[in-house]
Amino acid sequence: MTEDVLLSVKGLQVMEEAQEESIEVVTPGHYRFQNGKHYISYEEAVEGSKEKIQNLIKISEEVVEVTKRGFSNTHLVFEKHKRNVSYYDTPFGKFLVSILAKDIQIAEDQGEIKTRVEYSLEINYEYMADCSIQIQIASKDGKAFHLCD
Repeated sequence: MTEDVLLSVKGLQVMEEAQEESIEVVTPGHYRFQNGKHYISYEEAVEGSKEKIQNLIKISEEVVEVTKRGFSNTHLVFEKHKRNVSYYDTPFGKFLVSILAKDIQIAEDQGEIKTRVEYSLEINYEYMADCSIQIQIASKDGKAFHLCD
């Protein structure tokens, strides 16, 4: 994998009323492999603001971590069959976020990493949704880049 990568992050939330909400971001990023973990950093623009969010995704064998710094701040940890609690600090207030990862799949191929996490989400002790996040990282100079399925 090269240092310069293209990154696709697609999130899906399924609410109790069977509503689905999906969002996908495609952006350039930077990759490194260190101490058995994949690190991907990228910058996220905030709609309606000049501020940015610095993101770091850390992928290891059974854990996916997402750290955000800037306009909003958090450190989310996804571990299969384990509940992790964290604060999500936004300009609109601080929220207590609880994540229970039900499944984590990581597939590595030459010049590409695909990760999928299925989890339930609670905010301030209230169930919000069953969610999934798909992360696809590909070398910029590698094979054709496709959006998440």
